[in-house]
Amino acid sequence: MPKKTIRDIELSNKRVLVRVDFNVPLDEKDGQMVITDSTRIQETLPTLNYLIEKGAKVILCSHLGRPKGQRDPKQSLAPVAPALSSLLGRPVEFSDETTGEVAKAKALALPPGGVLLLENTRFFAGEEKNDAELAKGLADLAEIFVNDAFGSAHRAHSSTAGVADYLPAVSGLLMEKELTYLHDELENPERPFVVILGGAKVNDKIEVINRLLEKADTIIIGGGMAYTFRKLVQGITIGKSLYKPEWEPIAQAAIDKAKKLGVNLLIPVDAMITDAFDFDAKKLGNTKYTGVNESIPEGWEGVDIGPESVKLFAAEIAKARTVIWNGPMGVFEIKESSKGSFDVAAAIAENSSAKTIIGGGDSVKAVKKAGLADKMTFISTGGGASLELLEGKILPGVACLQEK
Repeated sequence: MPKKTIRDIELSNKRVLVRVDFNVPLDEKDGQMVITDSTRIQETLPTLNYLIEKGAKVILCSHLGRPKGQRDPKQSLAPVAPALSSLLGRPVEFSDETTGEVAKAKALALPPGGVLLLENTRFFAGEEKNDAELAKGLADLAEIFVNDAFGSAHRAHSSTAGVADYLPAVSGLLMEKELTYLHDELENPERPFVVILGGAKVNDKIEVINRLLEKADTIIIGGGMAYTFRKLVQGITIGKSLYKPEWEPIAQAAIDKAKKLGVNLLIPVDAMITDAFDFDAKKLGNTKYTGVNESIPEGWEGVDIGPESVKLFAAEIAKARTVIWNGPMGVFEIKESSKGSFDVAAAIAENSSAKTIIGGGDSVKAVKKAGLADKMTFISTGGGASLELLEGKILPGVACLQEK
């Protein structure tokens, strides 16, 4: 997916509008909104530092939260400006306006290497509708558009795709990295190529399963969707584990396709089960592990993979040269049912000779919670975007960028 990047264009003295992902978690403290995790800001630093070094005039735009087209002081990007300023080691000006005369005056006053942050794009109802007026208003501030917000690239919004109708558009360095690992590297992966897919619903992941069945040597299935596969393959009863009858034909088609293509489809052989499950309270009732290929009793449900499944999966991961993981193995948000996900993360981390890619969303949270993030080759910043890219979909925020 060879798209032009900021390395391919002249930046000196140019006003550059950069779509970043500053959708950071905020908490109220002493009447002020405070950033509780600045990871998303830090991930944009290579792009921003490159633009500053090249003498660009940097104008940043982002969404934050879901203000539904209304101004909400609790979802303002104002607290991000001082945080970014301290990370860049230079002043970052803030504009209360996203477009219009005030924002334009501030953009025009920027010196080379200057940085301006615009207010939340989602304070405009038109942002999520890809409104042309808002896109034009943003484009009016700059001469070049850079998209570095991979996490929002699957959305055709004014600030992610619409603005590219009015300005030459290229990718930032974070976007480039995401496309390299989640697209280019997987087009011709080093083998054996092992794909680990978790998550709750079979129908949410079937597009990814179908596409990666054509590329992978082994696909490991975990999470809530595994119980449909276990019911079909092992012939067991699954108690009240996550399941819908309409998922059966979807799972069966994947099983048949794996056989036809000679792909090793691995499913759990045991499970941690509970007789009571309250997700909101983060509580389980009584828990125990089933035996290998043992049915789950009536009134109990699976919430994690068991130790024998971990052994089975870890042995396969150890042989891999390329690994991608998307979706947890169980309800990892609850301590008692997080072990399977953490053990799989450890198995991936132990394979130091493989290229290891963590494909966004809850898998990233699991890897970080396990303290193993620095042991992975690449960790994606996009949940929905990474999933859609793995499904082979065209992302609007990528399609709008100039070809190399």
